[in-house]
Amino acid sequence: MTLIRIYVILKLVMLLVSKENRRFARINLHVPVRFQVRGHTEANSGLSDDLSQGGLSLISDGFLATSATLMLEIGLPLHLLRPIGRVAWSQPLPRSNKNRLGIEFLEIDRRERNYLGEYINMRRGEF
Repeated sequence: MTLIRIYVILKLVMLLVSKENRRFARINLHVPVRFQVRGHTEANSGLSDDLSQGGLSLISDGFLATSATLMLEIGLPLHLLRPIGRVAWSQPLPRSNKNRLGIEFLEIDRRERNYLGEYINMRRGEF
C-alpha cells in the first residue's frame, strides 16, 4: 500500500471514530451570552460557539469551576432565552486567557425550549 492510501484510510477511520452521538442537534452560533454565577452578584459575558436544546459551548474570559451553576441570557432573534445551566466541562484555549465552557441546561422554560428547537431546526434546514 502506498503512503497516500494509508493516510486516506486512517483519515476515514478517524472520522468514523470521532462521530459524535449527541442527544440534541447542534448548530454553530456566535451570539453574546451574559451569565451570572449563582450566589454571586457580578455579571459576566462571553460568546457562544454552538447551541443545542440541551446546552451550549461558551467562550469566556477567566476560569469557571466545573459544576458551577449559571443564570444565562442568550439573545436569539426575536427572543431572549434565560435558562439556568451548569458548567459540565472547562477547557483553556491555547495562547489566550479565555476558556471554552460546556454548559448543560438544567432548567429552561418549556416555551423557550420549544422556540429554541424550532430555531435550531430552521437553521439546519429542517422545517
